Amino acid sequence: MSPDIDKTKGTGHPGIARDLTTDSIPRHLVAFSMPMLAGNVLQTAYSLINAFWVGRFLGTTALAAITVSLPAVFVLIAVAGGLTMATNILVAQYAGGRDWPRLKAVVQTSVVLVSIAGLVLFFVGEALASHLLRLMNTPPDVFPLAVQYLRIFLWNLPLSFGVFLIASMLRGIGDSQTPVYFQAVSVGFNAILDPLLMFGWLGFPRLGLNGTACATVIAQSAALVALLIYVPRKRPLVMPEWRRLRVDTSTAWLLFRIGFPTMIQQSVVSISGLFIVAFVSAFGTQADAAYGAAIRIDQIAFLPAMSMGMAISTLSGQNIGARQYRRVREVFQWGILLSGGISLFISTLVISFPSIFLRIFITEREVISIGVGYLHIVGITYALYAVMFASNGVINGAGHTLATTVVTLATLWGIRVPLAATLPRYLGGETGIWFAILASASCGMLLSLAYYFSGRWKRPIARLSVGVTGRAP
Repeated sequence: MSPDIDKTKGTGHPGIARDLTTDSIPRHLVAFSMPMLAGNVLQTAYSLINAFWVGRFLGTTALAAITVSLPAVFVLIAVAGGLTMATNILVAQYAGGRDWPRLKAVVQTSVVLVSIAGLVLFFVGEALASHLLRLMNTPPDVFPLAVQYLRIFLWNLPLSFGVFLIASMLRGIGDSQTPVYFQAVSVGFNAILDPLLMFGWLGFPRLGLNGTACATVIAQSAALVALLIYVPRKRPLVMPEWRRLRVDTSTAWLLFRIGFPTMIQQSVVSISGLFIVAFVSAFGTQADAAYGAAIRIDQIAFLPAMSMGMAISTLSGQNIGARQYRRVREVFQWGILLSGGISLFISTLVISFPSIFLRIFITEREVISIGVGYLHIVGITYALYAVMFASNGVINGAGHTLATTVVTLATLWGIRVPLAATLPRYLGGETGIWFAILASASCGMLLSLAYYFSGRWKRPIARLSVGVTGRAP
C-alpha cells in the first residue's frame, strides 16, 4: 500500500468529493441524486433518438434487429451491474469509515475482476451471438442483420464495464456529477456519429444499421479514455496503481458476495419482462401497442425514484461505514419524503390525464383506451416503488444485496408472473395483467420495508474500522 494512503488512515482525504457523513441530509440527497437523474434522462433521450433514426430511415427490419439484440446485451451487462454496484457499496463504506487501505484494495481488485469479466463476456458473446438470436426465435429476415449488429455492439461491452466501474467508484466517494458530465459528452458524440455513419454523410462510410453500433463503440471508447485521463488528476483516491494491480482474495470474495445477487436480480427482471410481454401479446397487436406506449411512460416516471434510491444507497454506505446509524435512519426518512412526494405527484398526474401522455406515442383510439386502463392501475405503483427504492437503498448500502434479490425473486416469480398468467381468465382480458403488476409492486414494497425495520442492515457485510468521525452504534 502506498505511503500517502497509509498516512491518511483515520483522517479526511482530499480525494473524497463529498463527505456524506456530515451536514444536511436532504441537501446531500438532492445534490447527489440530481446528476444521476440527469444522466438517466440523457440515456433515455438518446435511446429514443436512436430508435427514431433507425425506425424512420432504416425501416422496421433494422429496428427489429436492435430490439431482438438488446435482451442478450442486457443479460451480459447485468454482470457489470452486479460487480460495479458491489464496488460502489464497499468504496462508500470504507470512505465513510476512513479506511483508505481497504478502499484501495477494493479499487485494485475491482479493476482486475471487471476487466477479466468484460473480456471473457465479450468473447463468449461473440462466439454465441448467432445461437442466442436463434434461441429467441429471431425472424429469418431479421436474423442476418441482427447477428452483424450484435457482434459489432459487443465490442462496447468491455468499454462499458470500464465506464460503469469508474462511475461507481466516483459515486462511492461522493462524486455523482463527474460521471454525468462525461456521459453527456459521450451521448452527444454518439448522437452526432449515428447519422454520419448510418448514412455516410460528410464523407464517412455508409454502414447502415451497423453504423449505430460503431458509433456507440467509438463514443464509449472516447468516454473511457477521457475518464482515465481525468480521474488520476482530480480523484486519485479511486485510480488504480497500474503497476501493482492484484486481486486481494478477501476483497474479491466480498465483491462477489455483494455483486452476485445483483447480477441475478437484474437478469431475472429482464427475463420476467419477456414473460409479461408474451402474456400481453396473447391479446393482440393493439394490446402490444398500448403496453409498449405505457411502459415508456413508466420508464420516465420511475427515473426520479430510481435516482433517489441510488443516492440513498451511497449516503447509507458512507454513514454505515462511519457507524452513524441514526443518520442512516434520517436518510431513509428524507428519501421517503422527497422521492415519495415526487412520485406521488407523478402518479396523480398520470392517473388523472393518461390519454394526454399516451398520445405522445400512439393515436389510435382503441389502443389509447387499453393504455388508459393500464395507467389507471399501474400508475399507482410509482409511489409504491419510490418507497421500495428508498428502503432498498439502505439495505443495498449495507451490502445486503441478497435480501433485495430475494424480494425481487419473490415478487416477480412468486406473484407477478403467476398472477399475470391466471388473472386474465377471471378479470376478462389484459386488465388481469395490470393488476398482477400492481399486486407484485405492493408486496415488494411491504417485504422491503419489513427487512428495513428489522434492523439487519446495521450489520454490514464488510468489516469496518471506525475512524475519527465514526461513532459507536
